[in-house]
Amino acid sequence: MRLVAVFVSSRARPGEPLYAKARRFGQVIAEEGFGVANGGYQGGMEAVSQGARERGGLVVGVTAPGLFPDRPGGNAHLDLEVRAKSLLDRLEKLFALADAFLALPGGVGTLTELLLAWNHLYLGVGKPLGVDPLWLDYLRPGLEVGEEHLALLRPVPDEKALRAFLRSL
Repeated sequence: MRLVAVFVSSRARPGEPLYAKARRFGQVIAEEGFGVANGGYQGGMEAVSQGARERGGLVVGVTAPGLFPDRPGGNAHLDLEVRAKSLLDRLEKLFALADAFLALPGGVGTLTELLLAWNHLYLGVGKPLGVDPLWLDYLRPGLEVGEEHLALLRPVPDEKALRAFLRSL
């Protein structure tokens, strides 16, 4: 099964708009025949995992117990937990598993994942990358990049755009 790695905030909580969006996007990804991969922990990662499982999708979490000793383990919706030894090992494993990426709003970890996926695309070795338009609004004024580099990022503002992105893969 092809996997979409979803980058999203670990701080999103049930009842918040980002949590609801992440859960719905997980459902849509599974409805379109893909599984999801993510960091495997709580917040938006759990929401995406839950949504995908609700629609019968495979859910893979790449956790890093040594990096996050305060986190007891992967969320309850994982079909498979892949344990990484370090942050770089975690990123390498997540990137190797994925056939495409989707970046929803998040913090430093999400930004790290987004920039690495984008840099791979820039270098010609990347995989398709969908992004919440919030990232374009944030990145455009802060970076010296050409429009051709921004065009590598596929805006995915809503469910309709997500379905189009997935169907293009």
